[in-house]
Amino acid sequence: METDNAIELTVEDIKKEAALDVQKKDIGKRMQLIIFKLGGEEYALSIDQIKEVVLTPRIAKMPQTPSYIKGVANIRGNIIAILDLEEKFGIEQAKDAVLQNFHYTLVIESEIYKAGFLVREVPNTLSILSSDIETSSNFIQTYSIDENCLQGVVKSGERLIILIDMIRLMESTNVNNIVTKAVK
Repeated sequence: METDNAIELTVEDIKKEAALDVQKKDIGKRMQLIIFKLGGEEYALSIDQIKEVVLTPRIAKMPQTPSYIKGVANIRGNIIAILDLEEKFGIEQAKDAVLQNFHYTLVIESEIYKAGFLVREVPNTLSILSSDIETSSNFIQTYSIDENCLQGVVKSGERLIILIDMIRLMESTNVNNIVTKAVK
């Protein structure tokens, strides 16, 4: 019995083909991001992590909380903690931002908590392919942000946008405990 058309494949060949198929699927995967600025740099969150964007309401200061927790606010009947990410991350404010107040709040919600993060200008949306995200850990150094909270850097034309997983950030630091205590 002759099999002229039969091609013999090794296990390694099959693994390589499977990896290419996965990579092709990953390249085509679209993501929606919310882009905002901290200290003059652009940051992004997956739109799935954001419940809403609201004008920043009046914030009631909370005693004995870290300085980056600005207090609590009433947003649509819910009392939530309001955080300043520039202060949390130790980011120096952009020169033109020093005179501006925080005008908008990104409301993040998980199964455990709800919190608001202050931003100075209206956040924008950006649709990207997952292949536009550089996830190499070579550029991610462990500073004040846990390495797992940085999903990578998005390349969009000449722009470099730092992609943050806010849910992981809240869970990996003591922020989650502080936010929970602040609103009780």
